[in-house]
Amino acid sequence: MFRTAPGELLRTRFRALTHRNFRLFWSGQLVSLIGTWMQSVAQGWLMHRLTGSAFMLGVLGFAQFLPVMLLALWAGVVADRMDKRRLILTTQVLMLGQTIALASVVSLGVVQPWMVIGLALVFGTVNAFDLPARQSFLIDMVGKEDLPNAIALNSAAFNTARVLGPAVAGVVMAGAGEGVCFWINALTFLAVIAVLLRLDLAPHVAERDPGKSTLATLREGVDYALGNRQIRNLLALLGVTAGLGFQYMVLLPVYARDILHANEKAYGLMVAAFGLGSLLSAVVMTGPQDRWALRRNLLVGLGSAGVGMGVFAWSRALPLTLAMGFLAGFGLILYVASTNTLLQLTTEDRFRGRIMSLYTFMFIGTAPIGALMSGGIAQRWGAPAATSGSALVLLGGALWVSYRLRTLAAREAAGTALPVLPENVGR
Repeated sequence: MFRTAPGELLRTRFRALTHRNFRLFWSGQLVSLIGTWMQSVAQGWLMHRLTGSAFMLGVLGFAQFLPVMLLALWAGVVADRMDKRRLILTTQVLMLGQTIALASVVSLGVVQPWMVIGLALVFGTVNAFDLPARQSFLIDMVGKEDLPNAIALNSAAFNTARVLGPAVAGVVMAGAGEGVCFWINALTFLAVIAVLLRLDLAPHVAERDPGKSTLATLREGVDYALGNRQIRNLLALLGVTAGLGFQYMVLLPVYARDILHANEKAYGLMVAAFGLGSLLSAVVMTGPQDRWALRRNLLVGLGSAGVGMGVFAWSRALPLTLAMGFLAGFGLILYVASTNTLLQLTTEDRFRGRIMSLYTFMFIGTAPIGALMSGGIAQRWGAPAATSGSALVLLGGALWVSYRLRTLAAREAAGTALPVLPENVGR
């Protein structure tokens, strides 16, 4: 009875897709991300098959995320200075080479754990530059007005791939082995490379002071973040919750093989369950979000993720495991996407690449520490203990956000809150 025309839906709910450049970029990225998730799932399964060690899964995660921790801040300076399309094209070509190398050693039957770890290190190094460039590139395609919608749709593409990629990978691994997953991923890189070459963008103008060194430029971005309380609070909370609370992925092969005694297909379903919850969250985020809605999302997201992961840790039935994975995935992306939106709405354009590099650092760069800790705890006391610790961190973050929301509400009631301006949206 109450139907919305496709054109009207595009102009309202998915309005960022009305921009040709973003529409092309989004579609190419969706294809590429499906392959990336296939590789991620196959890589974890391969390492556990080769070693049977939960700790080695932690080492794999450490290797993949360590370069982000070391290089993310420098990468933000590069993103602010370079043509972002050219930078992303470069990273995609390098990732294609890394994927071909991994596929080759697996297909030839010569793969060893050190090779998987070394190639994960290469991927992480390239990814350190790709992530801040990709995040700060969105505004170049849609402008500031449609930026929140573009962030939500970007997240929706990521999580659609997170559902499809693992599910396909589970079937492919069961029938043809991990190597085929890596070859499929190599093919998907061609989609995003082709799309990047088709974008119609204004010539890049670098905002660079010839007398300012890279270190000075980097320090300027850090000082800007530290001097802005809302940005500082958002980044600090993300660093703690993501670094210590988001490390469930490295242990999923343990849950599949050792705890639930399941096969590759069940492992793929577990990853897809987290992705399906994340996708629902991303779709929710495409709707209008005022500053209080975004703030509440932080609380709901962390609380849902904490409860989901806590129950997931001790579940011994696949249906319950999948349901709690769905809940945790929903909460994690609701929190992360809201944090990203608040940061981007608050940040001045000239600092965008550097702030997004700090976001990358806090979101992914802290993961090596968390991955090693989770792997070590799982090796000593079991995967459920490690995941329960992550759940407690997330619930602690939710309590802190709850306290901050009550404080802000009291200030507004007393008339002492900051005015409702874009620069105050994340406060």
